[in-house]
Amino acid sequence: MLQHLFYNGRIALTIGTFVKFIIDNFLWVAVALVSGGALLWPVLTGRGKKASPLEATLLLNRGKSMLLDVRETAEFAAAHIRDAKHIPLGELEKRIGELEKSKTKTIVVVCQSGARSAKAVAKLAQAGFDAVSLEGGLAAWQAQGLPVTK
Repeated sequence: MLQHLFYNGRIALTIGTFVKFIIDNFLWVAVALVSGGALLWPVLTGRGKKASPLEATLLLNRGKSMLLDVRETAEFAAAHIRDAKHIPLGELEKRIGELEKSKTKTIVVVCQSGARSAKAVAKLAQAGFDAVSLEGGLAAWQAQGLPVTK
């Protein structure tokens, strides 16, 4: 039997009292486990690396990264981040060879909202690239007041 000093009184903790506590408070224990699992889910599923617009700017300013825009041609022509290489997501697998010289750099992948860039990051990771998705995409970039070119 394990003894603990608690509020100047002794409480004996055994496996039986622990199990009784779990049974008596099943609802609260379940809520705690579900909420803890929900907090850990994004970490455990590994949805790919992401970078906020600020983190992406820091990566780009250090010169050890490149920017890859995976939006469609019309979207890219309307507005894009300066010095971004344009390869639409649908063409990425067949044009991935164009990125071989950048294999030593971190590739910051951008799309309009972040959904397509996450898919591109997964494809690039399978090919051995270090890639991060711009969280929120070009919309978040522009919302931060960061510059775009036309």
